[in-house]
This record gives sequence, C-alpha cells and structure tokens, in this order.
Amino acid sequence: MATTAHLDTFARDRLPPPDTWPVFRFNADTDYPERMNAAVELVDRHVREGRGERIAVRHRRDGKIETITYAQLAALVSRIAHVLVEDMKLVPGNRVLLRGPNNLMMAASWLATLKAGLIAVPTMPLLRAKELKQIIDKAQVSAALCDARLREELDANQLAGGEFHCPSLARALYFNGEGEGSLEAAMAGKPETFDACDTASDDVCLIAFTSGTTGQPKGTMHFHRDVLAMCDLFPRQVLRPQPDDVFCGTPPIAFTFGLGGMLCFPLRIGASTVLAEKLSPEMLLELIQDFRATIVFTAPTFYRQMAALAPRYDLSSLKKSVSAGEALPDATRQSWKAATGIEMTDGIGGTEMMHIFISSAGADVKPGAIGRVVPGYVAQIVDENMQPLPPGQVGKLAVQGPTGCRYLDDPRQANYVKAGWNLPGDTFVVDEDGYYFYQARSDDMIISAGYNIAGPEVESALMQHEAVAECGVIGAPDDERGQVVTAYVVLREGTAADDATRTALQDYVKRRIAPYKYPRRIVFVTALPRTETGKLQRFRLRQMAEQGNGNGRNSNGAGKP
Repeated sequence: MATTAHLDTFARDRLPPPDTWPVFRFNADTDYPERMNAAVELVDRHVREGRGERIAVRHRRDGKIETITYAQLAALVSRIAHVLVEDMKLVPGNRVLLRGPNNLMMAASWLATLKAGLIAVPTMPLLRAKELKQIIDKAQVSAALCDARLREELDANQLAGGEFHCPSLARALYFNGEGEGSLEAAMAGKPETFDACDTASDDVCLIAFTSGTTGQPKGTMHFHRDVLAMCDLFPRQVLRPQPDDVFCGTPPIAFTFGLGGMLCFPLRIGASTVLAEKLSPEMLLELIQDFRATIVFTAPTFYRQMAALAPRYDLSSLKKSVSAGEALPDATRQSWKAATGIEMTDGIGGTEMMHIFISSAGADVKPGAIGRVVPGYVAQIVDENMQPLPPGQVGKLAVQGPTGCRYLDDPRQANYVKAGWNLPGDTFVVDEDGYYFYQARSDDMIISAGYNIAGPEVESALMQHEAVAECGVIGAPDDERGQVVTAYVVLREGTAADDATRTALQDYVKRRIAPYKYPRRIVFVTALPRTETGKLQRFRLRQMAEQGNGNGRNSNGAGKP
C-alpha cells in the first residue's frame, strides 16, 4: 500500500488482514497512479481540460429546469470542502456521515468529502435514529452533512443521554436549509478553489453499508481507485455512454448502484445527470420526457410499472436502460422492450464489489441470462469446496477483479472471501458461451422433497400470467417436504383473490416450468415488502410463512407485509 494521506488512520487500521483479502486484478483500464483523488478525476479534471462549461447536473428548482456546469460544480464542491476543513476542523481520514435524497447538495457534499481527503459514509434517507446509530458507531463518524428535512432522526443521535446518542458524532451541518447551522451559511464567502488532498489511490474514501440486512450492518471499504474502477469497466465496456448522454433514474446516491449510475458514471466522461428526490413510475417517465434523458437506471419493479404507462410519454430521447438490484423477470424485459423498443441491460453487482461485474447489452443479450463477465473481471462457478464446476452445473458464483470485499473490522470477511475469490452469495449456472444464468441467492434456494428449486424461476413464470402484478416466492417450513414452494402474489386490479385464481396460477406455472416447481401455497397480498432500493425482502416473506401466513387459504388479500 502507498503512503497514506490520512492523519486519522482509523479506516486503514481496521481493514481486514491482508491474507483475507480477495485477489485484485488490474488491466490497462484500471492501472491507476499511486496518488490520486477521485473527486479531482470526476470534476476538476474536466475544468482543467477545458470542459468547464459542459452541463454536469440538471434538476428542477421551483418547477423550472436548472443546469449546473462542471465549473459551477467544482466551485460548489470546493466551498463545501473549505467548510469541512476550516469550520468543522476535520482532518484527512475522518468519517463524514452524508444524509439526503438525490439532490445537488447531497452530490456535492459527497464529492467535497473525497476532495478533502475525508471518508464518505452515505446513508439512505429513510433510516431511523436506531439504524443510524449502528452505522455511526461502527464507523466512528465524527461529523455529518445532512439535508435539513431529515434532521429529526440525526438530532436523536446527537442528544446526550438519549437512547440513540452517538458519542463520536461531534459536529453536524444541514444543507437545503437557512440560517445558523446551515451548510449554505457556512459556505458563504468561501473560496471557489480548494487544493485537493494528495490522497493515495488506495486510501479509503468510502464506507458503504450494505442494504437490506437483517442483522448488524456491514461496512464495505472502498479506495479512491475503486471509485474510478467502477466507472472504467461496466460503463466503458458494456454501457458505452457518450459525453452528450443525459443519465437519470431512481437508485439513491447512498446506494452504490445509484452512486455509479446517478453520479460517478456521467461525471467520469463529462456527461450530465438528472437528480430528482422522489420518483414514482409516472414521474420517472415524465422526467425522461422533459429532460430528454438518454440513459435510465432503475429496478425491475419500476420497469414493470413503467411499461404499461410508456405510451403516454415521449420517450424518443431514451437509448439505454439499466436494471439491477434484484432479478429481472423475462416478462418485465419483454414488456419494456415491447413498449419502448429498448433491450434491457441487466446486471449483477454488489456493495462489496462496488458495482456491476456481469452484464450484457444490445445484441449481446441472451434470453434468460444476466450476461457475460464484464471485461476486467473474471468469474467462475464453484462448489462448496471452492472447486470450479463445468458449464451447466449449478453452483456458487465467485468473482475477482480490481474491486472486492474489504469489510470494516468484521469477521464476516471470511464468509465473503474464500481462497482469494469474492463470493457474492448468488447461485448461478454458466453456459458454454460464457453467459451467466441467475438461479437465486444462495440462501434463497428452496429444497423441497429433495428437489432444488430457485425461487426467482418460479417468480418469472408467475409474472408471465396476465393476472399477476408482482410476486415473491420463498420456501416455507413444511413437516412433510422440509420446505414447500410458497408464492406471495399481488394481483392486478379486477382479479378475484379466490381459490379459482389460485388454481389457475398453479396450473399455469406447471405448464411453464417443471411441474414439481409449482407453488403449492399461494397467498394473495396487497403489497410486497421491499427495501428503499427496491429489493424484495424475502426474509420478511419467510417470517410471514413461519408465523402461519403461508398456508395458501388466504384469499382475501389479508396477510399483507
């Protein structure tokens, strides 16, 4: 490792032991210099090279479209960096909690944190004080920049003697607010230039906490070089955006899927991004129309709903759509393609890996497959003993590349990294052509009467029935079979939630896939439990099944999550 710029070496001191790291692989695209600051590469470089007047960020303010150039963004980032160093007295290596929806100040605060040599700890807007305390205490966060509208929960973390008090959190400023205590007030009069911290490319700049966890959150530590690596592989090799592209979408910047798609990918190539705080499927379609967006990132749930609404909007500017976060049912892919003419770019990534490492786009898409390994990464399917399996055999996915898992002071490092390989926890099959077919999360495989059944395959079959709006499939405990395939189904409006519909769905699945995989129990619900990033929370469905809400006799929509 290079000589660190961090005066506070908390993060570097708590990296996992080197012998528990994955093997890192670099190529010509990821051969970075020893010293590098990611914020400089994403913003200042464009200004220095004469692209300062290009539009970096677009958003709505007071109902009107507003644009921010790279030069204006660089100035904003520099002023915030001055506040962090001069007013908040932070030194390189200190951790800064970032809390806010996708807006200009949240994005600029993230960039300023990196520029000052600090470590960003972004958090989802919906987290409560209890959840924030877990993150703040784990990362020993000393300062926070928070959207003023989200202040209430963070105040609880600063209340001395309170249940959720965090002793390390000494300072907080609030943006998109006014008056004393606002970041804007502190920025007033600050210089528009800031000498970026001379960070090593392997200095930690981001601690991203995993989403959707049911236990103690895991902090994944990423270096400055990792931020650029995620920009220089999947986008460059698969998505292939151009500087005149306009990015948009729903994933939060606090989620690495959103950090890439909504901020870093466009900035890396001098393109622009549309930042919007709250989007429904209708609002996202309207945003694409009004901002003439060309690339959209969101989850399958949104694409499924947007497909039916698409004819109402002018989507002629849209060229590419990226899906990630959960399995993409083929029915959703086909309905989106029928509505827009666009072949979906599916992908699998992870917080530990930073971003997408398997994907295919356009003519390279193969039905049913997520795609092939993104150049710059390597992957294989392995058995329980980490031995490679041949094409066609189901096993665990193992990945290596320029990014990889380094948990913050966490023994679970040994679960994710084995024999130098990252194990994202997914079960896959690879074919002779190198296409990877997702089966399930390794802990979501259903073993029923000796058969291995992938829940997402059953979901995909159900989703092709015209009566099904959404569904989630899990294995529920069963005395006779060990587990029984149980489907939680949201029906389309006008469909009766009765035994006749249940039988019709079961018969339909039997005709689409092997009959033994059909859902022996179907529970009709009004909504499915999802994380803020759109992932289906199957653990909550399993909890419902264990509590007796998976008996299949629930035909009136009761038992909703």
